[in-house]
Amino acid sequence: MEETIKIGNANVVANTDASVPVLAMTDAAVQHIRRLQGENDMDGFGLRYGLQGGGCSGYTYLLEFEESAQPEDEVYEFDGVKVFMNTLHKEYLRGTTLDYSDTLIGAGFQIRNPNVKRQCGCGASFDV
Repeated sequence: MEETIKIGNANVVANTDASVPVLAMTDAAVQHIRRLQGENDMDGFGLRYGLQGGGCSGYTYLLEFEESAQPEDEVYEFDGVKVFMNTLHKEYLRGTTLDYSDTLIGAGFQIRNPNVKRQCGCGASFDV
């Protein structure tokens, strides 16, 4: 189910279907996050996952470690890895899969978000 929500001057389509999980995380992503936590003395920290304004298409993803969740967050856990997500972002991220790949041409997190309507040419930003 989709609902159009006004944010500032923009109309944004949000996925409000509660039967669709908000976030899925692959084993590769979980293992890489654990490795980063260990290398950076951040055991017990959670991963902040959300949206932030930026780029030529309007939004970029936010991925950073935080010591604890904020009052406005929902907390998800994947095999011991905590993910903090602001409740305002969840309808724009619902159905997202967070993966990690390490290949000869590059390594990094891959985010598959079914709510993305368009991406910029370089793929760094998007619109929902």
